[in-house]
Amino acid sequence: MCHTFHPVLLYIYCMCGVVAMVTWLPRRVRRKLRGGSDWVSTLYYTLFYNYFTSLYVALEVMLEPLFWFVEKFAKYLGPVFVTLVVVMTTSVVTIFYVCLLPHVYTTSLPWTIFHLIFGHWLLVNIVFHYLMGVFSQPGTPPPQNVPEIVSVCKKCISPKPPRTHHCTICGKCILKMDHHCPWLNNCVGHNNHRYFFLFCVYMWMGTIYVSWVGHDLFRQHFYGDEPTAFPPLFYPLNAIHDAIYRSNDPAKPMSIIINPNPPPKENYIEHYYHIAVLYEFILCSGVTLALGLLMLWHARLISKGETSIEVHINNTQRKKYKKKNLVYRNPYDYGLKKNWMVFLGFHSCRTFICKVLLPSTHPPEGDGLIWSRASYKFKQDKGLQLL
Repeated sequence: MCHTFHPVLLYIYCMCGVVAMVTWLPRRVRRKLRGGSDWVSTLYYTLFYNYFTSLYVALEVMLEPLFWFVEKFAKYLGPVFVTLVVVMTTSVVTIFYVCLLPHVYTTSLPWTIFHLIFGHWLLVNIVFHYLMGVFSQPGTPPPQNVPEIVSVCKKCISPKPPRTHHCTICGKCILKMDHHCPWLNNCVGHNNHRYFFLFCVYMWMGTIYVSWVGHDLFRQHFYGDEPTAFPPLFYPLNAIHDAIYRSNDPAKPMSIIINPNPPPKENYIEHYYHIAVLYEFILCSGVTLALGLLMLWHARLISKGETSIEVHINNTQRKKYKKKNLVYRNPYDYGLKKNWMVFLGFHSCRTFICKVLLPSTHPPEGDGLIWSRASYKFKQDKGLQLL
């Protein structure tokens, strides 16, 4: 049981209890003090005590204004984020065609063919999975005839199947809900979880590819022909090193990435070419780092058969079972290999090529209403083993 005394009531309670223990006071005075202590205790339990109070409940109450803000404004920020993704992706692709691809074409014909095939394969997958993630419905439970019910949604007042959660932004329950993604302006659930994850994978591969192709041009435009103290990929460290080195040597004026003075009219094309190369590499490098961390987090969850919501639920269950000297296992963890096969929807190498490496609209396994549960067997020497 979790409870906390209010400071003033705690002080009064302690003082009454201590004074009531003094033996030389009259019995009537001690009885009244003991009665006052009991009254303060009762008052505390009436006003402040809650059996379900915990640190997580307190944090949830403190974050309630943030939840309110997300509920009220996230649906309006969604179209802004989608527009931002479209604009940035279009700019990166345009600069690649205008600036980077002609530079690649001057190397050799085989490399040019490779870049055309590989680059367009990535582009098609990125566009396809993003559009499917945005416009595909994540899946909602039917109002009636739900085959398996684990609870009732307090907001929808409707039955909830396993792994179903209510999205306050969309205002409805989502089958196997992972999270509400503002970059998709849509919930990530049973029907579009695969599209979301593959979009992250292909976009991450695309940013690495563009950074690799534009690395030489970026190095020329950012550092010139001078040697760098760090590898060119760590351009912020080289910029700081260059600024300190040149500031200590008056004979070498500091270089500026973008010249604040307007260039002559005949150099406008070269000037904007310079800006485009820098913008392309810096943007793709930053997205590679941020998107890579997000992709690794979701890959870890998929490997364990969890969603972003279920990982917190399972951690709470593990702590409860641990207090009872028991081990909690995720009932939807079928093992590493099967988790990925169920998530991506392939069963062989051929289906992997058709359904993962190429754009595919195949539906996920199951209807999202009924989920098979993994079974375990306890062995003395190995503990719980997945059957």
